[in-house]
Amino acid sequence: MAKKSPVKPKKHLGQHFLKDENIARKIVNQMQDESYTNLLEIGAGTGVLTKFILNDKKYDLTVVEIDDESVEYLKENLGFTDQTLLNEDFLKMDLETVFEGKFGIIGNFPYNISSQIFFKVLEYKNQIPEVVGMIQKEVAERIASPHGNKTYGILSVLLQAYYDIEYCFTVSEKVFNPPPRVKSAVIRLKRNEVETLDCNEKLFFQLVKFGFNQRRKMLRSALKPLGIPNAFKEKEALNQMLSRRAEQLSVQDFIELAQIFEREREAEKE
Repeated sequence: MAKKSPVKPKKHLGQHFLKDENIARKIVNQMQDESYTNLLEIGAGTGVLTKFILNDKKYDLTVVEIDDESVEYLKENLGFTDQTLLNEDFLKMDLETVFEGKFGIIGNFPYNISSQIFFKVLEYKNQIPEVVGMIQKEVAERIASPHGNKTYGILSVLLQAYYDIEYCFTVSEKVFNPPPRVKSAVIRLKRNEVETLDCNEKLFFQLVKFGFNQRRKMLRSALKPLGIPNAFKEKEALNQMLSRRAEQLSVQDFIELAQIFEREREAEKE
């Protein structure tokens, strides 16, 4: 017997359930990559988006949902089993134990963990060719932002290094229960051809994070804790780079900065 009462959205889980089926259909239509069939939906809630995914027979859908009430509702109404509906915290999951090969990700992401979801995507970037997610509009704008823009930040650089980003469309707060205080947006990430960056990736991540942690400062000051090689002071081109703020550097600029850092550090050891 189907569950009579709808699932109640829970503030502490950042739940804003989508209730507009036209928007749900439009979100699923953003999935374009045909290199995978396994698809993971994060936070299915009442299954409005889920129903349209299930109608697309090319996908083998797995849902991860932390809310016990939603899990019960989805099992009773959409026929999920313990194998296809995982009652877990996505951020704590080892995704390699769920999928052996490639898989896509889709969802109306909980507002309170949307950025953390994308950081986790980066951990499994070589398994995830595509992500379509609905998130806060300002987070979507930040991720898609080009360098030189004030909204450009850590997630912008790290995701754009490995993914082509497309801001798909804006979503009104009126299509949710309860309505959020901000507008939402759907964003699409498609894995680019970069398997590994042409630099020390750990150092690249450090430079990006330190640079933006004090984004109002010039990189010369922001990167000081990482130990700027002495040789930088003697080279005009490098000094010019360090005289800029993090938001002024493109992904390629950060890659070049990481290359120079590593090269000069090695030279100092000799």
